[in-house]
Amino acid sequence: MTSAVLRILVVTLALAAPAFAQMPATQQEVEESLTCQCGCGLTVHSCNHIQCGSGEPMKKEIAERLARGETKEQILDAFTQRLGEKVLSSPTWQGFNRLAWITPFAALLIAGSVLGVTIRRRAKVTAAALEPSRDTGVPPADRDALRRRLERELDDLDREP
Repeated sequence: MTSAVLRILVVTLALAAPAFAQMPATQQEVEESLTCQCGCGLTVHSCNHIQCGSGEPMKKEIAERLARGETKEQILDAFTQRLGEKVLSSPTWQGFNRLAWITPFAALLIAGSVLGVTIRRRAKVTAAALEPSRDTGVPPADRDALRRRLERELDDLDREP
């Protein structure tokens, strides 16, 4: 019984997947994929300039293109051809742009590794420095003689006015 239900569920999802993949993009999705060219650094959707000379025409053009049935990719390609890759809110995964995606993660990984190694080394050095040294390099007989001499000199200092 449960295997039959599971099969029906799998078939239903397999048939529905293409429909979800081809759902038309919303205007907000397209606007969030483009950077406003007024210099604010925000996406077209988030630009907060009143009557923005760049954002408003871009929003209008996006709405017109969506009404004509263009896909998100077609709209983004049109803006990219006209304004260059700088119009995209995130770099593409091609060529030199891969470095823009990889560098922050690589820097965090390298910095974390260096920090971890440094902490381990300093912890070992600190532990070694706090541990009392057993080997002074002085033979035990001489050590006793030096201890007696130290005690005599300290006693002499205590007796002097």
